Formats: sequence, C-alpha cells, structure tokens
Amino acid sequence: MSVNAAAPRKPRILLATSGSVAAVKFANLCHCFSEWAEVRAVATKSSLHFIERTAIPKDVILYTDDDEWSSWKKLGDSVLHIELRKWADIMVIAPLSANTLGKIAGGLCDNLLTCIVRAWDYSKPFFVAPAMNTFMWNNPFTERHLISIDELGISLIPPVTKRLACGDYGNGAMAEPSTIYSTVRLFYESKAQQGNGDV
Repeated sequence: MSVNAAAPRKPRILLATSGSVAAVKFANLCHCFSEWAEVRAVATKSSLHFIERTAIPKDVILYTDDDEWSSWKKLGDSVLHIELRKWADIMVIAPLSANTLGKIAGGLCDNLLTCIVRAWDYSKPFFVAPAMNTFMWNNPFTERHLISIDELGISLIPPVTKRLACGDYGNGAMAEPSTIYSTVRLFYESKAQQGNGDV
C-alpha cells in the first residue's frame, strides 16, 4: 500500500519595503523570492515613490496602507495586518529606512507595515536590511534602535559600503537582493534540515 505524501508547501515570505531610495530594488527582491516561495508584499506610502509596480511579479500581491483601511468595513471583518502576520512564515523588510527602524524600535504602529511588526509572532523569523545615508547609519540613535530590534529577535542583514544614491561614499547601502534572498533561504533550509520543518 503506497501513500502519496502531499508535496511540502512553499515557504510563505512577507516582503516589505519602507521609504528609502533602495526601494528601487524591491521588484528585483520580489523576483528573487518568488521563484522559491509564495510571496506577498507590503509597501509604505513613501516607498511607493521608488517602486515600479509593473516590475513586481504578477503573482505577488502588493499591499499598501489603503488596503488596510478599505478591507475592513465592520466588526467581524478580517484585519489585514493580522491576516498577513498569520499567513507569513518569515518576514523581511528591505529596505528598512532610518524612520521605520525608529518606529519599530519605539513600538509605533501608524501604517500597515508597522502594524504587522507590532503584531508579529517573534517565534517566526524576521529579517531586516537597512538602507540609509552613512551619517544616519552612524548616528547614535541607529545603534540604540538596532539593539532594541535585536532584543526582539529580528535578524540584521547589514548594509554595505559603496557610493550611495546621495553621492556620498560610505556604509549604509542596502545589501544586494541576491544576498538578502540567499541569507533568508539558507536560514530557512538549515532550520528545515534540523528537523524543524515549522520554521
């Protein structure tokens, strides 16, 4: 008697972007992940200035603050930030702006992205890839904020040193989408190999 085991489902990755020039790479990041995982995306209002929506894979739904409010009409309706938190196996914010880093570190939740973070189940993996000017990266507040998110269990994919969008040369550029993807995938697959299939 043979039993056909169901194929394991793809990992569910919630990709999010905040308002940094590095958000121009968000569609590329979505493409990297969508080959391997089921992807849903969240964009802050300021990140929409940099995203080319038509470049995002067709099978990736992009949610914005407008969706948070338009999807709820009455008591008993689902709440988008809670539904996305429940759906995701892993969350990745890339780029993570200085502003959104500060909001997360302070527990603020004034948009769809930060509401998801505030409601996040920290037993599930959560990665951030910051992107900001070198002087912003080196600001004492940034160090305090990074300590706060580390205490929550959020994993840092550090920025890199290069010529920044503003023309300065220094640390603060977001890691390349391929690096972010490989970091998250290796983490997921190493956990799965350890017999912890529920990453």
